[in-house]
Amino acid sequence: MTATDRAVELVRVAAEAASDKLAQEIIAYDVSEQLAITEAFVLCSAPNDRQVRAIIDEVEDQLRIKAGAKPVRREGERDGRWVLLDYVDIVVHIQHEEERGYYGLERLWKDCPEIELPEGSRGAERTPLDQ
Repeated sequence: MTATDRAVELVRVAAEAASDKLAQEIIAYDVSEQLAITEAFVLCSAPNDRQVRAIIDEVEDQLRIKAGAKPVRREGERDGRWVLLDYVDIVVHIQHEEERGYYGLERLWKDCPEIELPEGSRGAERTPLDQ
């Protein structure tokens, strides 16, 4: 793994915050070998727009409180379907489960090393969309 200790710290804080708000299937990838713009991605999802927003708020709050980090860019918030929080060292993708299934970011980044998340910070299993 080539992500810096700072990036890994931010990933863990973001994953824990997302998990606290019941985010689903939280995964983190070290993308530092593939991208020059960031070191790691955190991916998670939620079954509805309100929960997506709750996860966003908690991730931002906890990264600010625990790591002194503020996003330099925030995209997609208006629709609440896929929000990207850019912290330079890491990018957090919070998606509605339908967008996550459709865009399949895990497929795009599956060749990158996964960053191990602490037990309890991996989120709930995703809900099948056909239920």
